Amino acid sequence: MTILGFSVFGWSTGGAANRMADERASAAVVSAMVPFCVAKAKADADPAHMAKLKGETSSYTRADIVRSSGWATLAGMTSPDYNLSSACSEKLGATAGS
Repeated sequence: MTILGFSVFGWSTGGAANRMADERASAAVVSAMVPFCVAKAKADADPAHMAKLKGETSSYTRADIVRSSGWATLAGMTSPDYNLSSACSEKLGATAGS
């Protein structure tokens, strides 16, 4: 019954449940912060950063541009967030044509 519970019925250990909850909470926070990152990018006084982002094809390099430009470092943060910079660069890349 135990084998069936874990393999078929989707049971999980407490540690696995905590990891899943942490991942979902982190994803929700990043999703909530993306609009602030995008607004910060659009308000940047140096248009060269946005031009460089729009011309880049590598998702890793776009995320690096977002981090180095400071767009993924929001109020209260001491350093840019990697997940936020990736999500923000995807959003900015999607809106680059508009």
